[in-house]
Amino acid sequence: SKMTVKAVKMPCTSANVYTKVPDGGWGWTVAFAFFVVEALTYGIIKSFGVFFNDLMESFDETNSRISWIISICVFVQTFTAPLSTVLSNRFGHRLVVMAGGLLVSAGMVIASFARSVVHMYVTIGIVSGLGYCLSFLPTVTILSQYFDKRRSLVTAVASTGECFAVFSFAPAITALKEQIGWRYSMLSVGVLQLGITACGSLLRPIVIREQEEVKAQPPEESTETKYMLENEQTCTSIESIDSGVDITTSPSNVPGKTKAEPKSEEPKQHGQNPADNNSTPPAPKTKLLDFSVMRDYSFICYAFFGLFATLGFFAPSLYIIPLSRSLGIGKDHSAYILSAMAIAEVFGRIFAGWILNKKPIRKIYIELICVILLSVALVAFPFASGFWGLMICSVYFGFMLGTVAGTHIPLLAEDDVVGIERMSSAAGVYVFIQSLAGLAGPPLAGVLVDTTKNYSSAFYSCAAGMVLGAVFLALVRPCKLGLCHHHHQQQQQQQQVEESTAGPPPELPDDFIDMDIGKAENSGKGSDSV
Repeated sequence: SKMTVKAVKMPCTSANVYTKVPDGGWGWTVAFAFFVVEALTYGIIKSFGVFFNDLMESFDETNSRISWIISICVFVQTFTAPLSTVLSNRFGHRLVVMAGGLLVSAGMVIASFARSVVHMYVTIGIVSGLGYCLSFLPTVTILSQYFDKRRSLVTAVASTGECFAVFSFAPAITALKEQIGWRYSMLSVGVLQLGITACGSLLRPIVIREQEEVKAQPPEESTETKYMLENEQTCTSIESIDSGVDITTSPSNVPGKTKAEPKSEEPKQHGQNPADNNSTPPAPKTKLLDFSVMRDYSFICYAFFGLFATLGFFAPSLYIIPLSRSLGIGKDHSAYILSAMAIAEVFGRIFAGWILNKKPIRKIYIELICVILLSVALVAFPFASGFWGLMICSVYFGFMLGTVAGTHIPLLAEDDVVGIERMSSAAGVYVFIQSLAGLAGPPLAGVLVDTTKNYSSAFYSCAAGMVLGAVFLALVRPCKLGLCHHHHQQQQQQQQVEESTAGPPPELPDDFIDMDIGKAENSGKGSDSV
């Protein structure tokens, strides 16, 4: 059947109404917008490590205090996720992302004039952090709504924007700093991030409404069979007024022309037009934020997975350059290591999207395997020595990071977690829970580095968090099965209670149907004779 589209008015914008998920169309434009938004949000956050040593020298601060810049930024980004969900449901994804782009750019531009690390906490940490939240989460949410069968693959490929950004931004910013200094380089990055606002204007809202199927009329039954069914349903005589069946011998009611339909007196009594009964009922009001997902045990386990796994997402990209410098590797070669990690992450995201689209096993199990292998990658860093040792570890880590980072939020739309209907609210709550790890992760790694005087401790802390995340991820599917089994038992118990309370059906005389058919035939003959 051909998919129909018609425009309806939404708050501050217009939306396209589809009878089914388009799985393409304007969704490709949304995917491109998500690619650019990823590059200008998470791509910049992961490339911020190139400013690390410059900020330490300019402000005369320690690793831990400089780490708080990104830590506060990630915390604000994730902590305000429910606010992003509420604003998106109220004003639409388009306006929210455009406003987020303005905040991101303003925070980065103002930070280029900062005179202390505290100013960085406010500008990049709070202002840009809020902008990152308003930009990223609505974009990935609306992209998931445009695709169904190809959702995993499209989301994974579009999320490679941050990888290409790290690959290109890290060497470019490093070279730019040599020419104009870190302040003007940061200013240029802030101006570039205005592109998020342009991408936000491309996010056309989408509404899915199932088309009512016209049921084929069953073949006509014989008169006797029809009378028997009517008597069984009404448990009364066909001449009784309560049965609601009007039987005449007029040609309009002769079997083979049309079926006898019950009369409905209610519209006439209330002065309503019978055509009103066929009108489409009003759509249910969308909740701004649905916290009912917190009662789902599978979602709770998945949220704890995100909480601990976040510890391993940002710290390695922040500390890979300082680690390489501590091993005597030059600035240029250190930037190449970070770029190689970004290239490997591209392939990891594409591979994850392809394998999830094939679904050899359940997607939640594929994610679990990737998380376990990512934990191994984090443990391998402290054992690396020299340029090529770090390069191999970075490529392996980048590939495995891509398999997890590009899929953990879209997996919320799967039935094993919450499903596509509740993904918008679930994503807000999920990212909100991640905020604690985003706040504590980089500073915790910084404190360990300052205490042990060894960058290896930062990677060990990330590996420990990832292992805990794998444990909770392994519990998602069992919790979902247990919850479904519990609901099924409750429904069975409720059905048994209803059957026990309901009395047995009234007994009818054996000749009840025959008597009614005889009366009907006699009345029909009488009317014909008249």
